[in-house]
Amino acid sequence: MNIYQAPVVNALRSLHSRPEGLTSAEAEHRLHDFGPNQVERLQGKPLWMQFLGEFTHFFAVILWVASALAFLADWSEPGQGMGMLGWAIIGVIVINSVFSFVQVYRAEKALSALERLLPHQVRVVRNGVFERRPAADLVPGDVIALEAGDLAPADCRVIEAFSLRVNNATITGESVPLVREAAPCSCGDALHGTNVVLAGTTIVSGDARAVVFATGMQTEFGKIAHLTQMTGEVRFPLQGEIAFISRVVGVLSVVLGGVFFVIGRVIGVPFWTNFVFAIGLIAANVPEGLLPEVTLSLAIAAQRMARRNVLIRHLPAVETLGSATVICTDKTGTLTANRMHAAAVVLGGERHEMAVPDASPSWGGGFAVSSKSRGYARISRPP
Repeated sequence: MNIYQAPVVNALRSLHSRPEGLTSAEAEHRLHDFGPNQVERLQGKPLWMQFLGEFTHFFAVILWVASALAFLADWSEPGQGMGMLGWAIIGVIVINSVFSFVQVYRAEKALSALERLLPHQVRVVRNGVFERRPAADLVPGDVIALEAGDLAPADCRVIEAFSLRVNNATITGESVPLVREAAPCSCGDALHGTNVVLAGTTIVSGDARAVVFATGMQTEFGKIAHLTQMTGEVRFPLQGEIAFISRVVGVLSVVLGGVFFVIGRVIGVPFWTNFVFAIGLIAANVPEGLLPEVTLSLAIAAQRMARRNVLIRHLPAVETLGSATVICTDKTGTLTANRMHAAAVVLGGERHEMAVPDASPSWGGGFAVSSKSRGYARISRPP
């Protein structure tokens, strides 16, 4: 039986806990077994490897080859401006790589933003006495106190509740505060448990005592944090198109350079003059400006979206998002700002429109009924 389906006594017994909480020795032993109550970072590529990766993708390799050929031509025939071309191509590679890396680095800060949704301190019962301790020290079986304004530090089973209401928007997107009580529930999972307070949610009103049953990455919040770090390498349509163009341009450039080199040898052009001309032809056919133009365009779009609280983890995703024709969502609560206002009131058959803030256009929602005034108000949620 799940902990939220059991009575309070059985729930405590299943966690080898009691209403007066754990002892310091028990808590220390469990902390060693379960680890600290915090969001963990998955081991990924070091930043320096990600930075070097921006210099080694296919199109960058083509530009490196073009710059090398330009320097070779400048060495063989100085004064033709090929050295300046080589440095210009390297500048393009560096600027593009820095743009891309900065965007990736900013996206990696998403986990830090999630960590700020968890409290740093919590009131916990240790040795039968309430004391304030770091939230990272919590372990399954700890009994904690929650009151209005608190952030839940872990997934907890309520054992005592007094007018407790919880805002679950962080986890489920539901904007209406939910009642929580200590009685067992017949729900099938913790997300819908009427006696469960999930990590990262906010206590709107009332106070309670609860026993912790999941900490760290085992909480529902931790699972979400894990998913944000599990996005693997995805090949976006724009990347495929640029890779295809790069191959075509690279092959055509080399073929044209080779053909003109052969023609030059046939008509008797000196070797080095002919070689420099062929290299110049190859370098001229490589679109050095394509990569920085695409990257800059995507970076500008990503920054505009960031100002609207939309996080872009990979720059090419901007193009994919812009190509979307249908967006499916589960409910309006996930997309709104958890604020409601009255859009209209009907009293005695007369409709009265309410002033709607310009910054919060109304959409979605339901109705609130008043028995005293024998009227109703249409409630809308601002996006």
